[in-house]
Amino acid sequence: MDAKLGHDAASMTAVLAAQKAAHLRDGAPSAEQRIDRIDRCIGLLIDHRKAIEDALNQDFGSRSREATTFTDIAGSIGPLKHARDHLKKWMRPEKRKTTPAILGLLGAKAEIQFQPKGVIGVISPWNFPINLTFAPLAGVLAAGNRAMIKPSEFTPATSALMAQMFGGVFSPEEIAVITGGPEVGQAFSELAFDHMIFTGATSIARHVMRAASQNLVPLTLELGGKSPVIIGPSADMGVAAARVMFGKTLNAGQICLAPDYVLTPSDTLDSFVAEAQGAVKKMFPTLKDNPDYTAIVAQRHYDRITGYVEDARAKGARIIELKPDDEDLSQQEHRKIAPTLIINPTDDMKVMQEEIFGPVLPVKTYGKLDEALAYINSHDRPLGLYYFGADQAEQDKVLNGTTSGGVTVNDVIMHVAQEDLPFGGVGPAGMGSYHGVDGFREFSHRKSVFSQIKKDIGPLQMLRPPYGAGIRKYLDGQMKR
Repeated sequence: MDAKLGHDAASMTAVLAAQKAAHLRDGAPSAEQRIDRIDRCIGLLIDHRKAIEDALNQDFGSRSREATTFTDIAGSIGPLKHARDHLKKWMRPEKRKTTPAILGLLGAKAEIQFQPKGVIGVISPWNFPINLTFAPLAGVLAAGNRAMIKPSEFTPATSALMAQMFGGVFSPEEIAVITGGPEVGQAFSELAFDHMIFTGATSIARHVMRAASQNLVPLTLELGGKSPVIIGPSADMGVAAARVMFGKTLNAGQICLAPDYVLTPSDTLDSFVAEAQGAVKKMFPTLKDNPDYTAIVAQRHYDRITGYVEDARAKGARIIELKPDDEDLSQQEHRKIAPTLIINPTDDMKVMQEEIFGPVLPVKTYGKLDEALAYINSHDRPLGLYYFGADQAEQDKVLNGTTSGGVTVNDVIMHVAQEDLPFGGVGPAGMGSYHGVDGFREFSHRKSVFSQIKKDIGPLQMLRPPYGAGIRKYLDGQMKR
């Protein structure tokens, strides 16, 4: 594929036109064609494993190779295999009942047919650039669509690698990768796709939604927000702290579903801090030169995160840096930030006002559970919510008393890994959902098809003038409560 493909509005428009023309020319692909496209994606991930690890390590400055394979590569192969193995079942028409029911008894049929939408635009982010390109593609391709992909400019080596990867096994009429900066991204979001999925910041999503509205392009928005952790009185604090800190240090907290702040009972605060310190020390005996601990992707993000900590410190918060070897991270080759707890922050601190997207964890205390729920409900609905505890009544109260995109009980983040559960946000955390069959449906047009009985018999004839006793009796029957 030409490396310059799609770098301006005119060439992007030409690629889109070519994909739409190919879709009309070839029609809906067969199950076998869809499986072949998905298999090619799986092959790309397996064959380019080391190149992907190298590119992400280069883009981040330092990124755990094992974490890359776990989250970006294996984490993409799973959804692709799931779609490949189930799409024949998903493609079957879904039977529905006729109205009135007697029509069904006489041979009429009502069903939903799943039709490819056409060309899907995919705008993927920098934090998991491979996974958040390939995982949506599982549903996009299973549904029989073609795709244009705009990866992030913040991970240029990985974006260039994806352009090379896809260009090697897909024609531009099937899948095209468009690289470039914000101007290219803006022009990409203005294209007349048949559907578009954007994964990224809520602030950018507003611009994407505004641009898509020009062509009334349907959207799936996968955003973020401040996902809370509620630690109940019945929680095993050792397990809770270990799992929370794993979620907070994976990819150095640069995850849309990372636990953003913790709410723990007042009398368990010291226990949480001690267990969190122990958990970090076990995972990361050192930080500075530890290849398992990921750096912050760019200097501006490093400055933003450290700015949150300094703002909280200046406003009186207690700051606890979890540096097991007490290393000096002020002089380092990479942009690593130690896991940092901010104890009982106040709402005037920036760290409580914006999504952190880094290894900094505010920890607030509460007296009664109602206080914790009230605090969560006084803010935007989050993408994820996490509850730790063994009290079923308390768990039910949390689930029924809050609204979030999804929930993981007694862990963090893991609901996103359940391929048979839809993944998506609510309100400022996003709209629409995908994964598994829900991804197939998200990227399909659900066409309603009604097939009338062939013979023009009595029940149909009475609907047409001249009206008589038959229709009056029928209408009188409909007037009952």
